Amino acid sequence: MPVTETTAETALQIVARGPRAEAEAGAARIDADPLLEGVTYSILEEDEDRGLWRIDAFPTTDEEARGVEARLTEQPGLKVVVEKLADADWLAMALSGLPPVEAGRFFVYGAHDQGRAPSNRVALKIDAGAAFGTGHHGTTVGCLIALDELLKRERFERVLDVGAGTGVLAIAAARTGSRVAVGTDIDEPSVRIANENAALNQARARFVHASGLDDQKIRTHAPYDLVFANILAPPLVALAQDIKTALRPGGVAILSGLLRSQERRVTAAYTSRGFKVERRIHRDAWSALVLRRGG
Repeated sequence: MPVTETTAETALQIVARGPRAEAEAGAARIDADPLLEGVTYSILEEDEDRGLWRIDAFPTTDEEARGVEARLTEQPGLKVVVEKLADADWLAMALSGLPPVEAGRFFVYGAHDQGRAPSNRVALKIDAGAAFGTGHHGTTVGCLIALDELLKRERFERVLDVGAGTGVLAIAAARTGSRVAVGTDIDEPSVRIANENAALNQARARFVHASGLDDQKIRTHAPYDLVFANILAPPLVALAQDIKTALRPGGVAILSGLLRSQERRVTAAYTSRGFKVERRIHRDAWSALVLRRGG
């Protein structure tokens, strides 16, 4: 269905599928277009065996819809489909479909649930904007559950969040006593949104734009007591040595963004470097791993 046939009241979902490199290039085209700064989209691995990645975009205006479709179809390796969604109050449905997240002591909510946070929980108000990670995804929930359980027996003075997205994990650490909470992301809009969320939650968490763990802004606070890496299986494997270097001996890594079927590959990359697996947390098809660095 061509976007040009829609009206401003038409709700659309634009889906693009293709190899990882093509999907990432398509996402980069969206990010580079100043007219699409406010568009919400996600990018994820849909089928590991086939190497298939997927972008889901949800434009809210005709201009955004035309722009997203144009940017994605410019990428020759992507198959793009524009779907008209049934008439509905999409804002109300989206909000009702995203209830607050409860993960141990943490209560993650959006502006539409203002005032609903229980007094005995650590309430985190998160605005996703153009960044990934409202706290509803199974990978983020797994990380929060892991942090909650660890905090019952130890404290983490210095925390690093790799691929921070909206910043919810570093903010959660800062709100539970971490003196240093640093988050990084390769996506500049995500860094901006994460810093805004930190201010919103009065959390002493700082987010920086960095493409790797060797960045001076990250090395300044190393070694860390805890490293979050909620990204994807291939970069988790590639970053195994860097994460070990960033951690103090005895420090903890909470890894997520991987499917259960990818656990063995990710675990092997870390155990071969002296890590020990302390906990596996499964949410839907997703997995979170708690590993401790050896001496």
